[in-house]
Amino acid sequence: MSTLPTAPSWRYGVTPYQWRVLLVAWLGWVFDSMDAMIYALVLHPALHDLLAAGGAPVSDREIGHYGGLIFSVFLIGWAIGGVLFGVVADYVGRTKTLIATILIYAVFTGMAALAQDWWHLAIYRFLTALGIGGEWAAGASLVAEVWPEEKRAKAAGILQSAWAMGFFLAALFNLLLRGYGWRVLFVVGVVPALVALLVRLWVKEPERWVKARAQELSSGTRYQIKIAELFQGNLRRPTVVGSVLAFVAVFGLWGATNWTPTLIGALPDMRGLDAHSLEQYKSYATMALNGGALIGYLSFGPLADRFGRRAVFALMCAGSLVMVPLTFLTPHAYVHVLLLLPLLGFFNNGIFSGFPIYLPELYPTRIRATGAGFCFNAGRVLASGGPFLTGYLVTSLGSFGRAASAIALIYLVGLLILPFAPETKGQPLPE
Repeated sequence: MSTLPTAPSWRYGVTPYQWRVLLVAWLGWVFDSMDAMIYALVLHPALHDLLAAGGAPVSDREIGHYGGLIFSVFLIGWAIGGVLFGVVADYVGRTKTLIATILIYAVFTGMAALAQDWWHLAIYRFLTALGIGGEWAAGASLVAEVWPEEKRAKAAGILQSAWAMGFFLAALFNLLLRGYGWRVLFVVGVVPALVALLVRLWVKEPERWVKARAQELSSGTRYQIKIAELFQGNLRRPTVVGSVLAFVAVFGLWGATNWTPTLIGALPDMRGLDAHSLEQYKSYATMALNGGALIGYLSFGPLADRFGRRAVFALMCAGSLVMVPLTFLTPHAYVHVLLLLPLLGFFNNGIFSGFPIYLPELYPTRIRATGAGFCFNAGRVLASGGPFLTGYLVTSLGSFGRAASAIALIYLVGLLILPFAPETKGQPLPE
């Protein structure tokens, strides 16, 4: 009796070293995400303590104002770090840059525990963000250049799934350590420094980069300013489109979804709860959001291989446009929000899996980290106004739910720019 041959798993042919590279980059992004999320979880208690140092009562309006300001400073640091270390990764190597950026965000997350005023916290978050932004550019380029062409999208989706795992870890530590105060949670953020050691021991520079860099040095272009190239010739359109898409995703995430813990605290059935119980409910909500996000991250790669990059970006933008107001504006009970958060996470967070897939495909090796880092992070300068704008809209519109729903209109911009995006499905990584 004959049996039909089965198609080999997409994992077939991937070498142990390629898996090791993905694991190290994944771990770096896990803790990157964890350190980014810690602030959102401790925003209210941390600012309440820091602003109340003078003995005066602290209002939600003040916390919204200063919280949004620190979020904005964080995003500016992320943008600067992403662009700066993207250039560095093209000059000195992906691996060296990965080590440096992981150490930066680990050390300064830990130092945030020493803050004695709100502006101290803002400075530490800015410095943390420099490393977080730079780590993505180096890690995404490293994975794209080491993994096989036909499996690159799925590997990038796995890489982005680390963001959800980092959120899970932040929520878990917040749950386990909720009796020890907000400073302890920042101390936990030092742990990622251990990943830098793994990078040093396990990962070498990609052969693609070594060859491209040798060619550059032999041609005498050692000190060429690469960012200017991004807006010349056939690189101009992908740079503009990639930057706008990243701006939309970041603006929506930090202007709306990352206020989820604050939204939970504002729900009618959460009022009157003690601080420990409230933190527990916030942690469960964060886990629900990132359960859906994890599915979104892992789904983007297979969907993009089947339907194309542009189609899946459009799906994520349209889904986010609908789910943000559904989640933040309509429910009035915790259980309703808990049921909607996974769907929101699928679209609003899942879109980020497209960037480690799509952005490295737009640029040749010699400028890949610069291009990917610029697109993913340049828009953060504008997007840094998202949290601050949300804080202003809370005052103007009367609630976090209405403010977040207004911010969601940014996804219309994403839908409008996509017709101009180059489609890279099935194309080899540019040399």
